[in-house]
Amino acid sequence: MLTQICQYLRNWFALEKMIGSFKVLNGELSYADGSAVPLLNGQYFRVIGSVFNDGVHKLGDIHDQLADESWTGAVWSMAVPPDFIALDADISAWVVANQQALNSPYSSESFGGYSYSLKSGGSGGGTGGLSWQDQFAAMLAPWRKI
Repeated sequence: MLTQICQYLRNWFALEKMIGSFKVLNGELSYADGSAVPLLNGQYFRVIGSVFNDGVHKLGDIHDQLADESWTGAVWSMAVPPDFIALDADISAWVVANQQALNSPYSSESFGGYSYSLKSGGSGGGTGGLSWQDQFAAMLAPWRKI
């Protein structure tokens, strides 16, 4: 979710934007010439221009394996605050817990007398306000960039 949240907020917590040719070989990120990309173990970074690895990753996270490839694009080192990482975990948990409601086109159903209501409008893209953006708007606001 971190990629989607950063994109929604237009805030990538970018420190340095490295542009050039990169490669991932056996899960290790480097410049195409083999020199190291200056990232710290555990640091978040954004990949841009890749076919398989676009998005936000955490260096050294065994659950976040990069696919082998070469590309010309950018790698942004990021300084993501711990509170933001905690909020990402809360949003991810909320999305998992509410996935069925998020996927349903209905906001209510009734049987016997047969009645249903379709979701309508709202800033949640037709979900009637049931979106992670709406649910966490107040907590996300401090990090939003215009």
